[in-house]
Amino acid sequence: MKAFPSVGIATAFLAITAGVAMAADTPPLAVAQTQVSALLPAQFGGWQMQGSAATSNDAAAADPANAAILREYRFTDFASATYTRDDGRTLKIRAARFADASGAFGAYTFYLQPEMAREEIGDQAATLGHRVLFYRGYVLVDAQFSQESAMSAAQLRELAGALPHPGGSAGNLPSFIEFMPRRGYIANTRKYVMGPEALAALAPPISADLVDFGASAEVSLGRYNTSSGEATLMLISYPTPKLAADHLRRIDAAHQLSEPQAGTSTISCAGSFCGKRAGPIIAIASGPASNSDARSLLDMVNYEASVTWNQATDQHEVRDLYLLILNVVILCAILGGLAIVAGVAFGGFRILMKRWFPDKVFDRPEQMEFIALRLTETIIVEEPSESRSDSPQASSRNPS
Repeated sequence: MKAFPSVGIATAFLAITAGVAMAADTPPLAVAQTQVSALLPAQFGGWQMQGSAATSNDAAAADPANAAILREYRFTDFASATYTRDDGRTLKIRAARFADASGAFGAYTFYLQPEMAREEIGDQAATLGHRVLFYRGYVLVDAQFSQESAMSAAQLRELAGALPHPGGSAGNLPSFIEFMPRRGYIANTRKYVMGPEALAALAPPISADLVDFGASAEVSLGRYNTSSGEATLMLISYPTPKLAADHLRRIDAAHQLSEPQAGTSTISCAGSFCGKRAGPIIAIASGPASNSDARSLLDMVNYEASVTWNQATDQHEVRDLYLLILNVVILCAILGGLAIVAGVAFGGFRILMKRWFPDKVFDRPEQMEFIALRLTETIIVEEPSESRSDSPQASSRNPS
């Protein structure tokens, strides 16, 4: 009866190792699809959802007036719900999910207003009256309280922690926005743009045709205070420095700027419009500020090359090496488990046989005989008879 637990342990171990092997062979996309969670939680921070959330994959359901702009930010789905508390307060939440964090960040900057106050919720947040706008990962949330309280921010922080979060490079923001200067920046005026519709809505210094979003361009805009007035700074990022140089020549020609020397970042100005190139980034300054202030603003944009990982790639060599190592580990675990099971089974069998058939199968007396050297025993050696005859006592008995 004691052998049965060993069999159960062996069966469980083999089932676990088989499950690990199946998980290793499961495609990553299939695993990701099974782990997709709801956009909004049923409850958080004392708030309880009323009914079920309204969901849609249409950007027009999230914002009919700006549906095209949301699609430029790679909108994927939308959910809205009303939450209530025991004290009668209500909270309306609208949440939009995007393909990556860049889309959520861009949509957040699009809806951000200069008069909003900064708040510490999610990745970035701002509040105005009873309205709170924030994003976390690839989800943008617009919350509207019927009545605020001292714990409203803490409750929304709990909501932010419950939102789904992207994995890998999908959670990274565009790196070129870090080249926006901090000195003189007017709060809540930075905008991140991924398409012509959003750019046209912001009254930019140059048109979307000159930017050429078809060349994988990205745009960041911000307003700055200078000694001579307010200036708008526009950064246009391209995949390569050559593309940036080609587009800068088009921009210079459209605004009648002198072409900068090749291989340099010389600033060219015409009226209230100044521009330069720094690596794959074109920087444009415009507005009522003087040319000297515009040049000073552009001088703060200095590109430094860095390597970033902004999209998923399929590297067969790395994947094959990973699978090889994983399969070796699984094989070693299986062999180790089998060795343990075999040892336990053999030991249990011996114990059972000795208990049921004592001295008949194992440890039989006829099989226990062996030669032993008793080294601790004292050995007495007797002298031969001849030696005793030669002794003095023997010679004295003989007649002379």
